[in-house]
Amino acid sequence: MEYKIKLNGASRTVDVDGDTPLLWVLRDVLNMSGTKFGCGLALCGACTVHREGQPIRSCVTPIESVGQAAITTIEAIGQSAVGKRIQLAWLEQQVPQCGYCQSGQIMAASALLATKPNPTDKEIDEAMAGNICRCGTYVRIKAAIKLAASGAPLPAARAAA
Repeated sequence: MEYKIKLNGASRTVDVDGDTPLLWVLRDVLNMSGTKFGCGLALCGACTVHREGQPIRSCVTPIESVGQAAITTIEAIGQSAVGKRIQLAWLEQQVPQCGYCQSGQIMAASALLATKPNPTDKEIDEAMAGNICRCGTYVRIKAAIKLAASGAPLPAARAAA
């Protein structure tokens, strides 16, 4: 069946079964590999995308449930001021190690700062809970979120990276 979705600001049409997870539509049908498969059970956060600005797990979100909601993936998160700031803070704090979980981490952090520009440690912990990093970069993730929230200037040289 054909489904029209709003993806990263553009209308896209896909021909898939309605119960196909959004993750597989993104990766296999639309060839967008930034969103990762981790567990398939919405437990790890690697597949996090935004639906109307809210983080969701795309591995358990059937395409038929998306409707006309705006979906944003890691490929477009830098188009928003908050998303770009998170990306620059990630680079500044040298967050990624293996990098596999990072798109989901960035999506969760961006959603947090979009709704709470100056989150407390507890709010950061709550928002990031369920986003697993096998490399254990949690301290750097939290530091990057705090840096992005601080409003401190981020090196312009990193913008080109």
